[in-house]
Amino acid sequence: MKQLVVDVLSRELGAQAGGGEIERLVEVPKDATHGDYAFPCFGLAKALKKNPKLIAEELAARCTGAPGIAGVAAAGGYCNFFVDKGMFTRSVFDRVKAGGFGRGREGGRVVVEFASPNTNKPLHLGHLRNMAIGESVARILAFAGNTVARTSINNDRGVHICKSMLAYRRLGAGKTPQTEGVKSDHFVGDYYVLFNKKASEDPSWNDEAQRMLQEWEAGDENVRSLWRTMNAWAFDGFRQTFRLFGIAFDKEYYESEIYTRGRQIVEEGLACGIFAKRGDGAVIVDLSAEGLGEKVLLRADGTTVYITQDLFLASLKHQDFAFDRSIYVVGNEQDHHFRMLAAILLRLGSVAAGAIRHLSYGMVELPEGKMKSREGTVVDADDLIAETRGLARAELAQRYTLSEAQLDERSLKIALAAIKYQLLMIDIAKTMVFDPKTAISFEGDTGPYLLYSYARASSILRRAAEEPAGAGAAGEPGPSEHALLKKIALFPETAKNAADKLMPSQVATYAFDLSQLFNEFYHQCPVLKSDSRAFRLELVAAFRTVLRECLHLLGIEEIEEM
Repeated sequence: MKQLVVDVLSRELGAQAGGGEIERLVEVPKDATHGDYAFPCFGLAKALKKNPKLIAEELAARCTGAPGIAGVAAAGGYCNFFVDKGMFTRSVFDRVKAGGFGRGREGGRVVVEFASPNTNKPLHLGHLRNMAIGESVARILAFAGNTVARTSINNDRGVHICKSMLAYRRLGAGKTPQTEGVKSDHFVGDYYVLFNKKASEDPSWNDEAQRMLQEWEAGDENVRSLWRTMNAWAFDGFRQTFRLFGIAFDKEYYESEIYTRGRQIVEEGLACGIFAKRGDGAVIVDLSAEGLGEKVLLRADGTTVYITQDLFLASLKHQDFAFDRSIYVVGNEQDHHFRMLAAILLRLGSVAAGAIRHLSYGMVELPEGKMKSREGTVVDADDLIAETRGLARAELAQRYTLSEAQLDERSLKIALAAIKYQLLMIDIAKTMVFDPKTAISFEGDTGPYLLYSYARASSILRRAAEEPAGAGAAGEPGPSEHALLKKIALFPETAKNAADKLMPSQVATYAFDLSQLFNEFYHQCPVLKSDSRAFRLELVAAFRTVLRECLHLLGIEEIEEM
């Protein structure tokens, strides 16, 4: 119906405004009494040498009576359109029922890199925001028509890994996750916290960790054997959490396997004069022209730094996936790193240059303040999921009579919906505060509220299949019905905008607004005992279809019954 309005305007305005510009300007008024669509005439004032108010009045008169348009009115420089409700209703229902409503046809190849944990500690709340964003962005881009690959780089070497290893070698006494009854990645993380406690008391622990790293790089078998054991514990724990959170990767990369491979790229760049050797022997790149300063690529002793690895990994991912875009979901503390990476790849003429995008997100904090891994004050992902699940279980047990199996299954789905929604509803660029008690509420702007709305729609449709229909005609959609229809019709535009801007919060906001309108309709309009039963059931079904797509894009699994 928006296109119908655009076509009418294009026909009347002709060369005075391009169709693309008209489509960009047509908007949905916040106040429904102002119309279904509005076109601002201010941009035409200079070309037509007329007051925008007069242009709107003349345009409204010329557009009145167009097929599919029930009415046109001018108001303060805007030309407001009221569409034919019957035609609009049929259009929405037919498009939703046809399948693929809102899906795009972009056709690009996109790699989304996210999670990328360190193997010295378990996944924590910050990782959950990263994972929620990465998975949602991947789904949104796939929905837009792209071929999407999910990747992760496991940071499984370095001095931080050696810190956990050193603490275990000195204090582990042969203990294992199995002997202690501790999830394996948590077991490793406990030794990282223990190391930092010991190092604060005796700084020589830091020197010893550095020596252990040198032994690891030299291939010392005792160190490598311990490293393989503790990494296996960390990875086993990570993958349990990934499965629980609904995350899977098309390919995982390992820092230990590629960290030296960037050296050749740097050496070639040095030979070509792209990089330079400093007086102390370090190889550097001068990015002053880009306002980024100087960056060391190879230390004076010949060892690599993290960005050297990223130079190789960017090329390796292009080799593996031939991407058009490569998106890195990484916190905003790495903004400068990725600006430098993009600048260096451009200097090198890399196939990845110009295709990489750092999707920077803000940190996540607790009501009590920031988390600190070294001090053991982070909230582990598994613990947060378990706590939120417990809150959901208690709420379900209070509201409904369910079996233990039903409580277990639904409490997990509700907990994950609560966590993912709260992590995604905020603009990803912003620092946010996560509060499990707020997230788990069945009312308000929360994941459980969306699930409750979906389950309510499912219940209506189940009952309709069991109860015989009465007689009656559909009639004209009322205000709450029309408002819900208009919101449903906006889903394709919402999905496209979310893909264009890589912004899951747009889907989250839309899903909440849609659910609110559905619940207002539910309270105002009887469905099963109504003369408009058939129409209202189609409306409920269309709502349910679109909300299910929204939940999918947010990485949330729907629930048929609460």
